[in-house]
Amino acid sequence: MIINKKARYQYQILDKWEAGIVLTGPEVKSIREGKVNFGDSFARVKGVEVFLYNLHITPYVFAHERDYDPKRERKLLLHKAQIRKLIGTLTQKGLTLIPLSIYLKKGKVKIEIGLAKGKRLYDKRRKLKEKAVDQEVKRTLKKRRLSVG
Repeated sequence: MIINKKARYQYQILDKWEAGIVLTGPEVKSIREGKVNFGDSFARVKGVEVFLYNLHITPYVFAHERDYDPKRERKLLLHKAQIRKLIGTLTQKGLTLIPLSIYLKKGKVKIEIGLAKGKRLYDKRRKLKEKAVDQEVKRTLKKRRLSVG
């Protein structure tokens, strides 16, 4: 499983969907090796289909493809009802579709996409502060358990 760690830091995830993704054979082998970079990837609805943009899949070393574009647009496989729901929710201002993770399920490559809203800088700072406080509490509790026991 390859996780987009920046997504949860920079965005507030409102909803998630699991989608299939149209790939070539060498791309699947690269994903199995974990050679994926989410970077600034996002998904967009085009007509009645959903496409993923800017997902960098490193070319497979033993592939014979000459004209391989690692950041090509890739079609996501979703049900029509899910796409209709996405179209309705994406019309709201400030919402975007971002990939959260890529994983294998029964031999097939699946991608988890999330409906996200960008966080403000003060939200990010507050989240980091809460995380630091939680870590400090865990450390002190651990020290107390060690000194008592």
